[in-house]
Amino acid sequence: MATKVGVPIPPSIPAPLAAYLRALAKRPLLTKMITGGVLSFLQEPLSSSLAHLPPPEPSPTVSRLSPELAYLLARLHVSPRALKLALYGFLVSAPMGHFLVLMITKAFSGMQGAKARVGQILMSNLVAAPIQVSAYLASTAIIHGARSPQQVVGAVQAGFLRAMKMTWITSPAAVLFAQQFFAPELWAPWFNLVNFCLGTYFGVVIKRQQALKGKGKGKDEKAEKKDL
Repeated sequence: MATKVGVPIPPSIPAPLAAYLRALAKRPLLTKMITGGVLSFLQEPLSSSLAHLPPPEPSPTVSRLSPELAYLLARLHVSPRALKLALYGFLVSAPMGHFLVLMITKAFSGMQGAKARVGQILMSNLVAAPIQVSAYLASTAIIHGARSPQQVVGAVQAGFLRAMKMTWITSPAAVLFAQQFFAPELWAPWFNLVNFCLGTYFGVVIKRQQALKGKGKGKDEKAEKKDL
């Protein structure tokens, strides 16, 4: 078994993880797309639960097939929005991350040593990260109901600085942690976990902001009715 030619997978790695690493070596882009879709799908119900949002109404379409299943999915916060996020992870996030990594790798091809490692970290945080954060914020804004370009741009501007600060803190720390404690073949699953945690955190923040806006609108409407 090998993650790439000449790099064997240690026998101590559990079989499911070894199978994933083999798939990653054989079909890197497709494996990353499937992983991105699954993790993005899971972020939606998890972030909704952590944000303490009430469960959505059961889907009428699913209710026609099975009311019990529709109720269960609603209680688990599994909604059409989760499916849209899965498409984002599959079609946008994973391919974009894959090709950005290739770009950084090619930029430092043949270079070794501390300067090359520092250069890769800087390029990742100053070039790749802003692109990924902007795409994530724009995509989630559309998924959450933004329709006009102004709404999408406003959502990106509102969350960009906070997201970048979190990325600039966690990304170098994640790289240093991986360099210190993980073999190179385990870096891909490790960074998937880090990105999943970050995406879930950003999802919680966005949902709490939307919940506060919704409460504010509700109070304003009640005040208007009292004035009338």
